[in-house]
Amino acid sequence: MKINYIIKEITRFEATEFVQKFHYSPVMPSITKHFLGFFVDDIIKGVITLGWGTQPRQTINKLFPGLESKDYYEIGKMCMDEDMPKNSESQMISSTIKWLKKNHPSVSFLYTMADGIMGKCGYVYQASNFYFGEKYWTNVYLMDNGEKLHPRSTKSLLVENAKFSGKKKLFWFTTDYMKYKGIKKIKGYMFRYIYPLNKKAKKLMKTGSTLNWSLNYPKDSNLEWIDATDSKNKKKIKQPSFTFEKAKYNIKNIEKHNRKKSLGTLDKFL
Repeated sequence: MKINYIIKEITRFEATEFVQKFHYSPVMPSITKHFLGFFVDDIIKGVITLGWGTQPRQTINKLFPGLESKDYYEIGKMCMDEDMPKNSESQMISSTIKWLKKNHPSVSFLYTMADGIMGKCGYVYQASNFYFGEKYWTNVYLMDNGEKLHPRSTKSLLVENAKFSGKKKLFWFTTDYMKYKGIKKIKGYMFRYIYPLNKKAKKLMKTGSTLNWSLNYPKDSNLEWIDATDSKNKKKIKQPSFTFEKAKYNIKNIEKHNRKKSLGTLDKFL
C-alpha cells in the first residue's frame, strides 16, 4: 500500500509526545536538529528525529576519515502509529531520504544504528536498502526497576558507588555495588547502517571508509546477550526485558522534552 506522507517540521514537544506514546523508549536524543512529522490527512502518523549522537564529528570521522558532522545526519528516534500498515516505516524512511536530498543537498549520508540489546537487528533499514557496516558490543545497565540506563547517565550513581566501595573515582559500576542495588550489566550488539545520499558518497563508501559496507545483513540469529555483572563470571542469557513504566533513572531526560512536565517545572519556578 502506497502512503503519501506530508512531511512537516514539528516542535520537539510535539515529537516527544508522539515518541513517548509509540516508541519502546521515552528517552530522547540530546542533539537533534530536525523533528520530522509524517502526516496522512492532516493527522500525524509517524516521527523521525535527525541529529547526532554524543560525539557527532568523531562518529563520522571514525567511519570516513576527513568527514565532519555537517556531512551526515543520524536517525535518533523513529516510530509510527500502531494502526499503520506493515511497510509504513520503510516508506517513511524513503520519504525522509527524499526530504534530505531536496532540503539539505550538501549532506552525504543518513546514518543509523539498530539496538540489538532491544532485540532490533535493523530489518526496517534492510528493507530501505541501507548498507550494513558492522556489529559491535555495547553495554547498558538493567536497573532494579527494569529500566535501561546508558553508562553515560550514571554520574551521580558512580559517586554513590565510589563511596560504597571505598574508591576515589569510578567509571563503571563495581560488581559488589550492582549486586547490592539489584543492577545488572548487560552486553549486547549494536548494528551500524548507512545510506549514501549521492554518487560521491556511494563512491566514498568503497574507497574512503574504514568499514566494508555491504548488503550482507544480520538476522535475529545474530543477536546475543551477556550478563556481565560479575566480570569474572560472564554468562550468555536470553533477551532481557526492559521497561520504562516506572522510570526514575532517566526521568530528567524524559521530563526535559515533555511539554507538560517542562511547563509544570517552569510554573513552580515562576
